[in-house]
Amino acid sequence: MKAVIRFRVNGREREILTAPARTLLEVLREDLRLTGTKQGCGEGECGTCTVLLDGAAVNACLVLAVEAAGREVTTIEGLADGPSLHPLQRAFVDHGAIQCGFCTPGMILSAKALLDRRPDPTEAEIREALGGNLCRCTGYQKIVEAVLAAARATAGGEGGAR
Repeated sequence: MKAVIRFRVNGREREILTAPARTLLEVLREDLRLTGTKQGCGEGECGTCTVLLDGAAVNACLVLAVEAAGREVTTIEGLADGPSLHPLQRAFVDHGAIQCGFCTPGMILSAKALLDRRPDPTEAEIREALGGNLCRCTGYQKIVEAVLAAARATAGGEGGAR
């Protein structure tokens, strides 16, 4: 038996018919073609599938799609404003914080959740917020520097955090 769920994804009302056991990750990637959300471990350990659910960072592989009914989901595709990158996306590019890019969407969305609740985080707070996101390509220093730069940019009114 399938269920109809209605929710907002990247600011747009969506309605889908899905099996109740499907994850939010499956629905985003397979039904809505929002492939910026990556599938990693499938066990909530790596953070590559991180999306924002009502503004909180969650592992989409651990959330059933039906749990998103009536809620707001933001994926990496929802951050940019057309061709204009979000300040976090711009900072990741400018600071070389993108290696293979597989973990990047999850890192950026975890950082977005942090900056939305703590606009001027310390380096320790950034590292803690990104603790659930694993990068297998390199260290985290450039990623932390990018988040600090985005925090400064949004505090200075350069695009503001959305």
